[in-house]
Amino acid sequence: MSTLSAAQLAAQAAKAAKAVAHLSTEQKNYVLQSMANAIRSATPAILTANAAELDIAKTNDTSPAMLDRLTLNPERIEAMAAAIEQIIHLPDPVGSKRFIEERPNGIRIEKRRIPLGVICMIYEARPNVTADAGALCFKSGNAVILRCGREAIQTSMAIAKAMHQALAEHNLPEDVVTIVPDPDRQLMLDLIQQDQFIDLVIPRGGEGLIRFVTEHSRVPVIQHFKGVCHLYIDQSADLNMALELLVNGKVQRPGVCNALEGLLVNKHQAADFLPMVAAAFAKHQVKVHACDRSISYFEGAEPIAEQDFGQEYLAPEIAIRVVDDLDAAMAHIDQFGSYHTEVICTQDQASADTFINQVDAAVVMHNASSRFSDGGELGLGAEIGISTSKLHAYGPMGLEALTTERFVVTGQGQTR
Repeated sequence: MSTLSAAQLAAQAAKAAKAVAHLSTEQKNYVLQSMANAIRSATPAILTANAAELDIAKTNDTSPAMLDRLTLNPERIEAMAAAIEQIIHLPDPVGSKRFIEERPNGIRIEKRRIPLGVICMIYEARPNVTADAGALCFKSGNAVILRCGREAIQTSMAIAKAMHQALAEHNLPEDVVTIVPDPDRQLMLDLIQQDQFIDLVIPRGGEGLIRFVTEHSRVPVIQHFKGVCHLYIDQSADLNMALELLVNGKVQRPGVCNALEGLLVNKHQAADFLPMVAAAFAKHQVKVHACDRSISYFEGAEPIAEQDFGQEYLAPEIAIRVVDDLDAAMAHIDQFGSYHTEVICTQDQASADTFINQVDAAVVMHNASSRFSDGGELGLGAEIGISTSKLHAYGPMGLEALTTERFVVTGQGQTR
């Protein structure tokens, strides 16, 4: 496969997509179960490949966030297999219908869901994406081309090998799940020019990668540049609840895109809430970048300038600002947010409704952790990505986002 050009890889994937598009739900689910079983059986091989890549990453001074994404262990591999099994139990969107209307001339109009065709996934040190994307694309009737970054290529190939074994058991072509074995950037550039064969590109990784793909692709791109998620503590917030949401959103897994990067506190809550925050962050060793109205509550906090808000730290680090009211909080989010996930903690339903209706984000939450902004947690199964652009999908993308609708018109010989 390594000698094939981008055009050949894309053409073979397009041919394989036709083998998947018309499989029944039952057939697809049998194959998915085989994929989950094969990944479990391949755990030793996957861990061996991953350990070698982790050693290389550590010698290259890879960031803690990147190392966390790269690292696999038996529990995470089991989670990959379990995520595929969750997809088995999800409704198959392909073929679903919705009636539009019957026209005065008697023609009946409906829309039916069909696969997109070929999805190209471009990702960095996220080997779990190999399994998630492969399974989601397969269940939604698509073929997928997986282009993993250099840091995780061997781990991803070990996962894909297991999935290929499952495909072979059911007499399906390996090209249904194509893994690009060469991480060369020029090959990636050639790949995203293949608009004749590829229907959608989904990049997952750093902002630089996503901007590069967006600027150079001839294929439509789902964008998710970064996750700058805020928690706003309203004047009527339950402060114990607020602290739990804050600690969970920032501390549980700080290197992911749905972790909190900004805390906004209503000025009427600052004196009571910020000492609670300071104690919790001291315990969890969270670095604080504080505005001039909040810095006095924290020992060792760094002052933050206006232009430095909106950072994606991906680390135990957060920016804190005291705001006058809800309007000021929403103005801050409008200026510094990334359209990913925004949270309000309040006991006042009117404030919650205003926040939900006016904040521009793919996921808006009221009294719930930002960490629920995830395909699995939102009932989609394993997600293929999160869209912060409004190109047919907005927010975590599951099966339905990998399909489109076409019109089906039924008549009795009507002519125009």
